[in-house]
Amino acid sequence: MADLIKPLILGLALAFGSAAWAQTEQPAAEGAADGLSLGDEVADPDAPGTTYVPETFGDWEMRCVRAKEGNDPCQLYQLLKDEKGNSVAEISVFGLKDGGKASAGATIITPLETLLTPAVTIQVDNAKAKRYPFTFCTGIGCFSRIGFTAAEVTSFKRGNAALMQIVPAGEPDQRVNLAISLTGFTAGYDAVNEANGVSQ
Repeated sequence: MADLIKPLILGLALAFGSAAWAQTEQPAAEGAADGLSLGDEVADPDAPGTTYVPETFGDWEMRCVRAKEGNDPCQLYQLLKDEKGNSVAEISVFGLKDGGKASAGATIITPLETLLTPAVTIQVDNAKAKRYPFTFCTGIGCFSRIGFTAAEVTSFKRGNAALMQIVPAGEPDQRVNLAISLTGFTAGYDAVNEANGVSQ
């Protein structure tokens, strides 16, 4: 389990722009004299491309990205933890304006050491579980980009509990169960759709 979680910690730091706190002396900035640092410019926290959380809905966060032209795109986000409380994966959900059979899209990120062939399994309450393949992997983790039908979105809104399951590559006979809280999903999903100009 520890091997599965370690890559996520690094991935989350990269994904959200968190810097590792160095406890050792850093090299002097270029152009410094006598070993004195001349400093570095601090990035604008409100610059285009940066992420912010305008609202929280139960166990979900509404996360938006600042765009140059305004109309910041938003998603509904939740960090998923295992039964021991370790952060393992994350899910972001957003409504689609014209997604065909898919009424909503979602992006799931899991650790790099996730076994890809079993894919990601999601189940809401006692409904049949569905399996979704991984799309690609980067230094952050492995991504699964999936679609939910209108009926599945409704099950998220009305459901009591959802469960996501992945398999660690180092322990292919094990299953990692991750609870997806549905508390606040309805209000958060509707708020994200309103912010994105999606009518459903």
